[in-house]
Amino acid sequence: MLPDTRQADALLAIIDTGSFEQAAALLHVTASAVSQRVSAMEAALGTPLVIRSRPCRPTSAGQRLAQYLRRSKLLEDEFLSAMQEEDARPLSVPLAVNNDTLGTWLLPGLAPFLIRENILLDLSLDDQDHTYTLMERGQALAAISTEAQPMRGCVAQPLGVMRYRMMATPAFAARWFPDGLSRQAALAAPMMVFDRKDLLQSNFMQREFGLLPGSHPCHYIPANESFLRCIDLSLGYGMVAEQQFGDRLASGALLDLAPGKFTDVALHWHTWRVQSPKLERLSAAILEAGRRSLLPLPAAAEHAHHSQPRA
Repeated sequence: MLPDTRQADALLAIIDTGSFEQAAALLHVTASAVSQRVSAMEAALGTPLVIRSRPCRPTSAGQRLAQYLRRSKLLEDEFLSAMQEEDARPLSVPLAVNNDTLGTWLLPGLAPFLIRENILLDLSLDDQDHTYTLMERGQALAAISTEAQPMRGCVAQPLGVMRYRMMATPAFAARWFPDGLSRQAALAAPMMVFDRKDLLQSNFMQREFGLLPGSHPCHYIPANESFLRCIDLSLGYGMVAEQQFGDRLASGALLDLAPGKFTDVALHWHTWRVQSPKLERLSAAILEAGRRSLLPLPAAAEHAHHSQPRA
């Protein structure tokens, strides 16, 4: 027996918030009511749906049920929206993306489509490897990820490549790297890192100089615009996507500290094989936006994981 609407909302709220108490606040009911609804579902289905830890996590059965409920809710909302026509409410679509994608090409490429189709975005941000996990857990209906292999029942389509270069201001380079980027100088120069999941910089330093993570000083700046702003202010150096630094390289405002030694991150669009009509059109719009904004994915790399990307 499938859960009723109140039970379904309770399960999804727990998965989204990570606790019964926050789910209760989101649904404007008591934590006891949320617990009773989940327990009733578990009794009816004969299997646990939630691991009652901190934070709460769905079991494998809970993940599969959440995936079904998200898709079912989208289809229902889309049907009701189509029936109401002129008075239709906007359709909300939960997607998982990473910060660099959100901060560069995604919104400019999607904005006309979202306005035309009256779609609301419900975005979850995480490292590009973890966006796949958010979809797997039922927290998102689609995801942009470096993972090339789709999960069961889904498809993964190549979007393109984000190219990252090791950037700094001329003033920073003159102070810390007067003889060029080197292993010895990198041991002292402050580096910009997005967060503890961001391995772009450490992978580069290990690959080029054999430096292990933690062997060089770092600023941690978990915000896309502020990350680049700190580099502009000569606070540090770090890997920046070409879509983000724009004309700073051509103008001389920033320097590429390691010309030719860029890092390519291949992105893929993950969706369910069977989609609602609007989600199909959203997929087409995202694929087109990616192909306009990103470098083409080499054929040999379409099934390869190039690099651990930034959150």
